[in-house]
Amino acid sequence: MPDAEMAALLRAVLDEVCADIAPSDTATRERVAARLSDLVRSGRCSVDELKRVGLNALNSAPTMWR
Repeated sequence: MPDAEMAALLRAVLDEVCADIAPSDTATRERVAARLSDLVRSGRCSVDELKRVGLNALNSAPTMWR
């Protein structure tokens, strides 16, 4: 479990990356959050890398409209 500072950073990155995603689209937000969490567990967690991985997860999220 991340400490309070890391949890706040993850929330900020998640909110920034998902700013244009409807709050009701929990599947996409969960997918991005999972990728961010995986990155933190791997030990690589610079802000830039978190944002990059979050954006990649967002762009690769499956949608019914593609």
